[in-house]
Parts: sequence; structure tokens; C-alpha cells
Amino acid sequence: MHSFIDRDLLSRLGSLPVESRVPMMGNVAGKHRSPHRGSSVEFAEYRKYVAGDDTRRLDWKVFARSDRFYIKEFEADTNLRAYFVVDASGSMEFEGAGEKKIEFARKIAASLSYLLVNQGDAAGLSICTDKLHLEVPPSRRAAHLERLFSTLAALEPEGPTGLLDALHTIAEKIAQRALVVILSDLFTDPAEFGDALQHLRFRKHDIAVFHLMDPQEVGFEFERPHRFVDLEDGTALVAEPSLIAAEYKTALREFLTAVRAKCSDASADYQLVTTDTPLEPLLREFLTARLSKTKK
Repeated sequence: MHSFIDRDLLSRLGSLPVESRVPMMGNVAGKHRSPHRGSSVEFAEYRKYVAGDDTRRLDWKVFARSDRFYIKEFEADTNLRAYFVVDASGSMEFEGAGEKKIEFARKIAASLSYLLVNQGDAAGLSICTDKLHLEVPPSRRAAHLERLFSTLAALEPEGPTGLLDALHTIAEKIAQRALVVILSDLFTDPAEFGDALQHLRFRKHDIAVFHLMDPQEVGFEFERPHRFVDLEDGTALVAEPSLIAAEYKTALREFLTAVRAKCSDASADYQLVTTDTPLEPLLREFLTARLSKTKK
């Protein structure tokens, strides 16, 4: 049993489905909306009859009123494919007032993957450090989860982030619409991150972003001089926190504002999460919010 798997938590969340906010294009019948028309129970629209259409789908009541033949079309249901993009750059190893960011990312990715496979959908994993260096293709098989969990367990964050290149690669490689869940501290240029999100949006993917930060990174509450080390390139700086706190908080506020704006522009589901956040309420709120958006 992996330490980041909480079976009791998954059992309590089991009644909440993982929903897509946009129509999906899967390879088997499922429970999510498709952009194609099919024969599920949810009516979509009428269209005029053309030669070759299935006459069993003719609406005879409409014919009686209009003396014209119309075909009933329904929403086709399909399955969901989700890709969890985990940033494994050096900064994800940081542990301050919360737990390590990579550990929190493991818990979110593993929990949502389990829920997806348990409801008959497919989950896959993409790991990026300075590039997209490891992928576990999505699968609906229960046995597939152990491979995904073992890959997460073996992660050792190091080096600079390759998140942007990885997202562009993923946007091009994923042929069908999918749910793309990004787990990162997003220590990259917001404008370039926005470009990567727009690439995913152009390919009609449903995007969710978990922006993971340690409480110390957000609050910057230090009382004595500290040596601050960049975990991605190794550079270090000794500073008196009280002298730089105001400037730091201004820069952080501008950074977070820019990130939120880029996510909003790309219709991405964005959540800033500190690594001391209780996992169950976080996931429950995430799942419930997506369910309500799907029903609109």
C-alpha cells in the first residue's frame, strides 16, 4: 500500500463522479457528453430527414403537425480520458510549513486516478522535469492503477521545470479530447504558461490546474536572516526577510494575478492550493464544482 493512497478517503468520495465540463470523444460507451450525436436518453435536437436515415427515429407527432419528416437526435455518451501532468522539477521537493509539494501532487493525482478508473474511465500520467520524460498511457483497467501509483512513488524531483514544453507536446500528442490535470507550483513565465494553456484549449481539452505552493511561499513569514536556495538551478541568496518582504509579496501578488488571468482566458479550472490544505475537502469541492458546471 502506497502512503499517498487513503482507501477510507476514496471510499467516502466514491459517490462523487469525476465529470468533464466539455463534450468528450472516447473509444467506448460511457457516461460523459460527446460532440457527436447518438442514441442515449437525453434529447438534443431535431433535423430534417434525409434518405438513408433510420426511420425508427422519425418523430411522427411532428410529422402530423407539420407534414414534414424530422429525425430525433440525442446526445451520445462516451468515456473520459484524463492525463495527470505532474511537475517533477526541483522546486516541487520543497517542504516548509506544509508537506512536500510533490507529495501533495502524488495524493491528488493518485486519488483522482482511482476515482476515474473506478467509474469506468481512463487515467494516464505525464511526468516532466526539464522535459516530458516519462508517460504512462491512459487505461481503464484496474491493474493499470498499480503502474501509475508505482510511477508516482518513484518520483524524485530535480532540475529546472519543463512544464511549458511538456504541455505543448501533450496538446499535440493527445488525439482525442481529454481532461488534462496540471499539478505544479507554476514557477515559470505566466505569459508562456498562458500560451501553453491556449494550445490545450485549441485542441478542445478540458483543463484543470492545481497550483501548489507551500504556506511559507505564500505568507513569507520569516523572523531572522535566511539563506534562500533555488532548488531548480542551485543559486542561493542570504537576505534579511523584513527588508524584502513587502517587495516579495507585491511580486507574488502580481504573479498570482497573472496566472489566474491566463487560466481564466483559457477556460481552465484553476485552484491555488497550499500544501497544508486537508485533502478531502479540497477534492470534494473540486468534484462537486465540476458536477454543477456540467449540469448547466
